Amino acid sequence: MQFAMAFKIIGVLLMLFSSAMLPSLFLSVIHRDGVESAFATGFGMTLLAGILLWLPTRSLKRDLNIRDGFLVTALFWLVLGVFGAIPFWLIPSLNLSGAASVFESISGLTTTGATVITGLDALPQSLLLYRQLLQWLGGIGIVVLAVAVLPMLGIGGMQLYRAESAGPSKERKLTPRITSTAKALFGIYLLLTIACAASYFFAGMTVFDAICHAFSTVAIGGFSTHDASLGYYDQNSILLISSFFMVVSAVNFGLHFIAIQRRDIRVYTHDSETAFFLTVIALATCVICVLLVLTETFNVEDSLIHGLFQTISIATTTGFTTQDFSVWPLFLPVLLLMLSFMGGCVGSTGGGMKAMRILLIFRQGVRELRQLLHPNAIIPLKIDSRRVQTEIISAVWSFFAVYMFCFVSIWLALLATGLDFPSARSAVAATLNNLGPGLGKVASNYAGVSEAGKIILCLAMLMGRLEVFTLLVLFTPAFWRH
Repeated sequence: MQFAMAFKIIGVLLMLFSSAMLPSLFLSVIHRDGVESAFATGFGMTLLAGILLWLPTRSLKRDLNIRDGFLVTALFWLVLGVFGAIPFWLIPSLNLSGAASVFESISGLTTTGATVITGLDALPQSLLLYRQLLQWLGGIGIVVLAVAVLPMLGIGGMQLYRAESAGPSKERKLTPRITSTAKALFGIYLLLTIACAASYFFAGMTVFDAICHAFSTVAIGGFSTHDASLGYYDQNSILLISSFFMVVSAVNFGLHFIAIQRRDIRVYTHDSETAFFLTVIALATCVICVLLVLTETFNVEDSLIHGLFQTISIATTTGFTTQDFSVWPLFLPVLLLMLSFMGGCVGSTGGGMKAMRILLIFRQGVRELRQLLHPNAIIPLKIDSRRVQTEIISAVWSFFAVYMFCFVSIWLALLATGLDFPSARSAVAATLNNLGPGLGKVASNYAGVSEAGKIILCLAMLMGRLEVFTLLVLFTPAFWRH
């Protein structure tokens, strides 16, 4: 284990991450909102910690192996989450404990969107911008992680795209080739953000709100500058724009890269995962809109708009809201929460188990039914006319089993803190799937969850963001053996 190299990388990341506090610091100084000292202290502490980790190891130049990759990947989110909490903790008006501050920071960086802060409309713009920046930085970190790093560690879902993408295969070490891949992905991410911000602005948002909401939309984050989220605007055009960019951001960024590289949008139409993802959303939208009309929850127009928007928002694990969907009639709140288990596509900023895994599980189930009817037949499982290897199917089922085990374990742990049964269940689903809003006591925010509960949910958010195995492997004795 090359701890020195791991410390060097974390040090560099901390130095880079400290710059995320500078825009809010400058904005705070300009507006004289009284929170500039919190951002100045956060910037100084983060930068100093990064320098202290980097300075002794600055001359080291080695490739990381797989174990080092797991360690750096897990530390990346954990360390940045802790240091990102400093401004929240130091602002007196927020009155947040250490656990609550870390919860807010990790929620932002993992693009979960769960919050413990209320009264967003009255907060200074510098703080609101910082929350949105956390999600935006976390979003691009997720894309690079999913497309460029996790496949090499053998736990990503991108193995099915290795033959088509320009990213490295899982057998290669962390070499400079990741740099070119990351730059291309960042370019796509930045262009989507600019296009989304411009669309919001022309639809009626202020420049500040347009930029902030573009950050959280493309990152599939869900943080807003208003307590009412996008419901604050009460404009159908804004909801439709948001729906479009949420769907685009929930599609595999590796696929975006291939489409741009080949200059051919037919790449999307030939991708089974994208087709499955859109089909599930379309079917769920139809069911929800029809039931909203039949139960007279809204009129026909509002049922179509809110049904479409809320379905896409929850299914992609963004977490924007226009209405309190937890009080919608019949089984609709549970259906929406269940959609978050699918989440976005592999290699996107979305959370959940990813559409590709759900598609593989579904097709494997159909294959087993056909096998029962034709016991002697050889029925291969194919995705996009390519045969799926047995080890990938096995890995998907293993992931599903471990994901469900973690869900139940965290649920029981949360119940032990005193949270009621429905709220605990939805809180775990919302954090493990990186969704944000839940049901019951966590429908609007997580301020009422105990300190121990917040720490447990921080673990859930990290596990969901790191594809579970990346974090769990650090707790196995074999990982630390030489």
